[in-house]
Amino acid sequence: MMNLAFSYLPLILLITLMVKKNPMPSSKALPLSALVAYIVVLLVFKQDARLVNANVISGALLALTPLSIIAGAIFLFKCMEITGALAILRKSLDGVSENPVAQLMIVGWAFMFLIEGASGFGTPAAIAAPILYSLGFPALRVALFCLVLNTIPVTFGAMGTPVWFGLSLLQLPQESVREIAQQAALINTIAAPIIVILALRLVVSDTADIKKNLLFILLSTCACTLPYLGLSYFGVEFPSLLGGLIGLIITLLLAKYKIGIEAVNRPTAERSTATEQTSSNTVPLKTLIKAAFPLWGTVLLLVLTRLPELGLKALLQATEPALHISLGLLGTFHISTSLVASLTDILNTAVTWKHSVLYIPSIIPFAVTGSVTLWLFRQQAEPNTLKIAGQQTLARMRTPFFAMLGALIFVNMMMLGDSSGQNSAAVAQIGHHLAQITGENWTFFAPLLGALGSFFSGSATISNLTFAGIQTTIAEQLSLPLTTILALQSVGAAMGNMVCINNIVAVTAILGLQNRDGDILKSTSLILAVFAVVAGGMGVLLIRVGLGG
Repeated sequence: MMNLAFSYLPLILLITLMVKKNPMPSSKALPLSALVAYIVVLLVFKQDARLVNANVISGALLALTPLSIIAGAIFLFKCMEITGALAILRKSLDGVSENPVAQLMIVGWAFMFLIEGASGFGTPAAIAAPILYSLGFPALRVALFCLVLNTIPVTFGAMGTPVWFGLSLLQLPQESVREIAQQAALINTIAAPIIVILALRLVVSDTADIKKNLLFILLSTCACTLPYLGLSYFGVEFPSLLGGLIGLIITLLLAKYKIGIEAVNRPTAERSTATEQTSSNTVPLKTLIKAAFPLWGTVLLLVLTRLPELGLKALLQATEPALHISLGLLGTFHISTSLVASLTDILNTAVTWKHSVLYIPSIIPFAVTGSVTLWLFRQQAEPNTLKIAGQQTLARMRTPFFAMLGALIFVNMMMLGDSSGQNSAAVAQIGHHLAQITGENWTFFAPLLGALGSFFSGSATISNLTFAGIQTTIAEQLSLPLTTILALQSVGAAMGNMVCINNIVAVTAILGLQNRDGDILKSTSLILAVFAVVAGGMGVLLIRVGLGG
């Protein structure tokens, strides 16, 4: 019982610090919570000191992944801003539709859906948020909107990774994996209209504006989710990618021909001071293609480097041949010709760390497309644009640095434990406790465990790897259909993206928001609760009608 209480302690502390009346910035709250978690695993759980410290080192190094992605995304945004590409895109989007609801659905829903299917890693919000901000939407509302909507496609994520890899430790039959994918897609498809409308409500002040455009919103939502659902019957790799592509094309056509759209006047107060009204929104095709290069170039590079059949994915992740350097007690450092860096045998333990420099979406595609953008606009841009973009990127990175460092160490501490019940990881103890107190009503609460995993780790894949085994045990103990419970786990892991501290820190850093992480967490938590109720209710319904297997 004492171990369970201390398992909750760092989590309760973190949430309290971030959502209290005068919230502590995540750059301070996360390191402090990580320190408390460190003390708990060392003194209360009595974990081996070398193992604990090795995980601290691993966590600190793991922070390089989200930090490099944030830096790459900010650099790309700054390149688009400096060169004027953002202004051209803003003008062209106004040409498709000046309706703010249409713009939100095009960029924040369909486009993000597509990017999630190609990349994951928090890339969708990193790309979409600056575009919406440049269109004149307030930064805080943009952050909330992107976090909430970057959930439904996350169930399949980048090329189906959260499903085929996230559930791989269970060694399920292929038929079971297909059933899990189909049920998860169905739950998300039912929940999507509700979540999209709630997300829009965060940005669009007047509910009447949403009602006037409700037909367009529903058509745009279904344009992504219905193909997504259909594709889940054929495999797990392409539901989000192709569903997003089909949905984006249909949404653009709906907006262009004003299907389901009524005129909406965006209040001046909700327009950024950077937004300039133009007398004509017509942009020459050649100019538009050039200005949109950062977007289509990013998508192209993501697809080229994520499709296994093309061979680039394996090449960018190749760990051999490599140079091996002994660092003594710290471990052995390896760097391959593909720039895959790793540290093994940290403090003479089995703890390792790996960072694929060229595969993580930082240099490729963000830095590459950003640099090419500067070159494409070299004649129009001012001198030293590369230096300016680099300096502005570094300035934006100061805030998220300590937050991410604390977040990843916090995660490692919370997930540190062995397979015994007495000394299991804090997250495992919390998961088992939640199952005990909900009992036979577990189906209704199963998505929350998946969300808890994403809250800690920032990854639907890691949530599935961490909690799928626990969900399986619970399903067996309560005689619940395994595929339905694991489908709810997958849905929960995706919806947890909206409350994940890593994602919140990333999007606020990209938009330049200061000390608003706690406010964002409170707002997204409310929508997560609604999502969980809908998902849990769907799970119960699937079992009752006999669709759960």
